[in-house]
Amino acid sequence: MMEVQRPLCKTATKISVPLILAISAMTANVVAQPPGGAAPAAAPSNTPRTAPPTGGGFGMGRLPVDAKAAAAPHTMAPYFVPATSGPKAPDADGFLQRWLLLEPINKPNRTNSVFTDTYVRKNLTTEYFPGQFTEIPHNGEKVKVGDQELAWHAVDATNFDAKLFNFAYGLNKQTYGVIFWAVTIVNSPREMKDIRLAVGSNSASMWWLNGEDVADLFNDRRMVMDDVVSKPLTLKKGKNVLRGAVINGPGLSDFCVRFVDEDGKPIKNITTSLE
Repeated sequence: MMEVQRPLCKTATKISVPLILAISAMTANVVAQPPGGAAPAAAPSNTPRTAPPTGGGFGMGRLPVDAKAAAAPHTMAPYFVPATSGPKAPDADGFLQRWLLLEPINKPNRTNSVFTDTYVRKNLTTEYFPGQFTEIPHNGEKVKVGDQELAWHAVDATNFDAKLFNFAYGLNKQTYGVIFWAVTIVNSPREMKDIRLAVGSNSASMWWLNGEDVADLFNDRRMVMDDVVSKPLTLKKGKNVLRGAVINGPGLSDFCVRFVDEDGKPIKNITTSLE
């Protein structure tokens, strides 16, 4: 979620003219550089880079292009590994790590400030491909979205969160202005009542359990563990279908999901699978 900076309080103070002139002279002596002197150091940049810069020269604060790095094949490692067959238990904190992820759908947004509840609901409940809300995809299966042909990938996240930005980058797909779809099968050994789905995402997202909308995260937000917790739910004995869609403009994309009990403790006696 965006951090809001509070405006600083300004206090008026009377300063005499001689004092102003003295301060100005001192400032000029500090800032001025002698001929041939070193230029002031540039401020460090916190902007994440997805690839070495290309074209346009080096410029201020830019490094020369590393041709070897630029030509290297992209990879999802170490953030994802191919999913294995059979069920997978959650991690030690109950987070689900096995997912079927669809390559990103193109949805240009130059800013994340547009992700109001109305905008997100409209764009994440739009049917982009047949069976979007009803069918269980398979690894390698392809769907058509406009002029895009997109494939599903069965992966296991190696962290508690699924790093969608790295998923897209590893496949040499667009990383900004996108919608990601995620599906997993949650296997429960018995019927479990009064549990909750706890979700965090960057940026906005919606989540459905067995076809019911159970958790919605709106507005520009950073991923925070258990950022939104659903109302009490019931996991059926056997297979339950969990679907999610994450929309993002500029910036990183990821999500984390787990089930918790009414005391907020993670539920770990479940598994996830691909079918």
